[in-house]
Amino acid sequence: MELSLLQNVLLYALILLVLVLPLSVHKVEENLEAFLFGCGILAVSITHSWSWHLVTTALKDPITITIAVFVAGLLFKFCHKGLKTLTHKMVGSLGLRITLGVLVFTLGITSSLITAIIAALILAEMAVLLPLNRKNRIRLVVYSCYAIGMGAVLTSIGEPLGTIVLSKLKGEPYNAGFWFLVQHLGWYVLAGNILLAFLASRIKQDDAPQTQETKEEENLTEHSLKNISFRAGKVYLFVMALVLLGDGLKPLAEKTISHLSANVLYFINMLSAILDNATLATIEITPDISMRNLMFLLMSLIISGGMLIPGNIPNIIAASKLKIKSKEWAKAALPLGLVLMVGYFLVLTIVM
Repeated sequence: MELSLLQNVLLYALILLVLVLPLSVHKVEENLEAFLFGCGILAVSITHSWSWHLVTTALKDPITITIAVFVAGLLFKFCHKGLKTLTHKMVGSLGLRITLGVLVFTLGITSSLITAIIAALILAEMAVLLPLNRKNRIRLVVYSCYAIGMGAVLTSIGEPLGTIVLSKLKGEPYNAGFWFLVQHLGWYVLAGNILLAFLASRIKQDDAPQTQETKEEENLTEHSLKNISFRAGKVYLFVMALVLLGDGLKPLAEKTISHLSANVLYFINMLSAILDNATLATIEITPDISMRNLMFLLMSLIISGGMLIPGNIPNIIAASKLKIKSKEWAKAALPLGLVLMVGYFLVLTIVM
């Protein structure tokens, strides 16, 4: 699809707004789902991408995630006391730091088999039960979501990105099977998960959290049907917004990235902090891609997805449960994401 100059300008302006406004305008930050939904509608309208298929896709794609969030909320409602007891026993026997490290590592490594959604739901529930103040809880969630995002890509069932990559490379020359990504990305993901688990194990709990903060944290443990339904509804709107935004920005992405090298795309792919990484993978990955370029593209996509809340489904689920604001997430996640991006770039440049 050929875009006019006006369409290009409007889409670049929209990307800038999506990046800046949630971090600088309080009203936008508090109503992020509605804001992104509006941006998605605007993006599709600018590129004239409306179709019955898009509408049905936007309505259907969030259903599975929403049902998972709702059902898990009901299960945790009835299992809350048992999970709380188990969490306290872990902290009592292992200590808080080891518990945090084990939690991050386990969720990251198993997310490719239990799916990123289930891993995020477990994280969101356990994070509330751990003896952490708000600042440290957000750090734990950010570390965990990075780990989950890395681990989930390793199989076709972990998250859509892995499914798309294996589907596109199932023929010659790669003949990619179920374990293809484990074979080629496994050591990089393992190293990342170990690092993130170590960072989590360094988290300390303040001795005297503020009274107001304590009250806010207690509200996160509520499992009323109203709260469960509200969170599920927010996740539905969030995912629908990302479907629309991704489809609306796809023509711009196709035009922009088709002429760039893998090294440049590595950092351009930080757009997946606001744009579904599966959309970028669909555009960038083809059967004739070299293994070097594939590694660069995949690592950049899975790392940058953790930088902002819209970047990955685990981020959305955990932020919704813990009521984490965009600015809070970015403060904890952006510096870490940039370090990981540069670190992996240097490693891949040397190894590949």
